[in-house]
Amino acid sequence: MRYSLGSLLLNAFTGQRHWNPAWRSPDPKPHYDVLIVGGGGHGLATAHYLAKHHQVGRIAVLEKGYVGSGNVGRNTTLIRSNYLLPGNTAFYELSLKLWEGLEQDINFNAMVSQRGIINLCHSDGQRDAYMRRGNAMHLNGVDAEWLDAEAVRALLPQFNYDNARFPIKGGLMQRRGGTVRHDAVAWGYARAASQRGVDIIQHCEVTGLKIENGMVKGVETTRGPIEAGKVALAGAGHSSQLAAMAELRLPIESHVLQAFVSEAIKPVIDHVVTFGAGHFYVSQSDKGGLVFGGDIDGYNSYAQRGNLPVVEDVMESAMALWPALGRLRVLRSWGGVMDMSMDGSPIIDHTPIENLYLNAGWCYGGFKATPGSGYCFAHLIAKDEAHPTAQQLRLDRFQTGALIDEKGVGAQPNLH
Repeated sequence: MRYSLGSLLLNAFTGQRHWNPAWRSPDPKPHYDVLIVGGGGHGLATAHYLAKHHQVGRIAVLEKGYVGSGNVGRNTTLIRSNYLLPGNTAFYELSLKLWEGLEQDINFNAMVSQRGIINLCHSDGQRDAYMRRGNAMHLNGVDAEWLDAEAVRALLPQFNYDNARFPIKGGLMQRRGGTVRHDAVAWGYARAASQRGVDIIQHCEVTGLKIENGMVKGVETTRGPIEAGKVALAGAGHSSQLAAMAELRLPIESHVLQAFVSEAIKPVIDHVVTFGAGHFYVSQSDKGGLVFGGDIDGYNSYAQRGNLPVVEDVMESAMALWPALGRLRVLRSWGGVMDMSMDGSPIIDHTPIENLYLNAGWCYGGFKATPGSGYCFAHLIAKDEAHPTAQQLRLDRFQTGALIDEKGVGAQPNLH
């Protein structure tokens, strides 16, 4: 059923009896042309764009839990394309453009809210760096706007300006940035892919890869073996574990990233704001809760929960920027498993195993990249060549030295 005003009225007057399940949940078939391992945002988006734009036959997405149980449902919902380096700028701008047309594409209300994102600066050096980034964005056709201190204060009067430990000197704004409802992204892509014939198989964990003579032949799962012409790995923080099944060692580490939601309050902040003197970002959800986060936990982990030192650090940054937050209660927190690459940029590429493809290393940028990642990964799987905007996101760049070090902190995943 296509969602529309007509279908809404029909069900309203017929006791809501005619709604169909949003997506099919079939049993796995013995063979598929393409198997996508990982039913999060990237895996589901890949399946949708494969089915929509490429003739590849039978496609299945394998998810060890349920749709939305991984990182796609465990993030702070931000979207933006305010990147500096050529390898990232065009890619994330493609992703943002896909966000802008997503709801019409998948016929699902993903609650795309382009409320604008403001990166605050607190020193002359940081101001110069943001100016450089804004100029690079303009050169690549991406919108960017510099706000001086008075302009920031006019938009965000609730922050600490008069007695601040870190004075606000201005900010770089991208008005097309904003937020999207994370659960709706998972559900919408799952529904759209299912309607195009993709099998979405939940509670089906991959336990091994079948490889013969340097070529992948399928996978072993908790629901039995499945053969495949091509296998695409989109396991986010568990990418290293999946690659190890093919005896591959990836240049990534897995860390926990925590996020928090406060109690609901009246509308108090209209934008997404990042604090330049510490790793802290905040926006307000449609339910009224403030959604915020900060640094990853500084140790390797596959857990979906974090520890108190990062909680303390995030709250300190929150109070430094916005002292009134001290009166709010934090209702809940959660953690996502980040696959942190050595240069802070992602990987969309072939692996040394024939017909085995990799989508990994998204660091903090996984959610905002969801449509762009799926679009480019689908192109790679179908055509065996990189999409033009993802040509630099190669796996071998860590051997050749062609790194995309967006933050300039080198091979230290905990700093990206």
